[in-house]
This record gives sequence, C-alpha cells and structure tokens, in this order.
Amino acid sequence: MIKLRVLDLLEKKGLTKYWLYKQLGMSYQNFSKMVNNQTKSIRYENIETICLLLECTPNDLFEITVE
Repeated sequence: MIKLRVLDLLEKKGLTKYWLYKQLGMSYQNFSKMVNNQTKSIRYENIETICLLLECTPNDLFEITVE
C-alpha cells in the first residue's frame, strides 16, 4: 500500500493541516480523505503543490507499506 506522509511532513515543519488545506484550495472533504489516506487517487497538480509548499520531493511524500 502506498501511504501519503503529509501529516508527518507538516509536523516536522511545524505547520498545521488547516494551513495546508487553505493553501491547496480544495474541498475539505477531499482534503481530509487525502491526508488520512482514504482516497484512491491524488492529482499530479496537488502532489506538485504539496511538494513546493513543504519543500520536499514526491519520494519524501510517499512511502510503501506492507499490510
């Protein structure tokens, strides 16, 4: 399973989920599903924006877990 690590990265940067939500400009329902790993897809545009905001790469943003 591929897991989005955005909450870990926000914590390391001292930022909040609310801050990221406002920066992305997406609906709260979709944002919440995304950061809580409850979505099946994420738009490239959102991945790029998150990486730019958190000064990270897609490799930092995702991890593969075995369940």
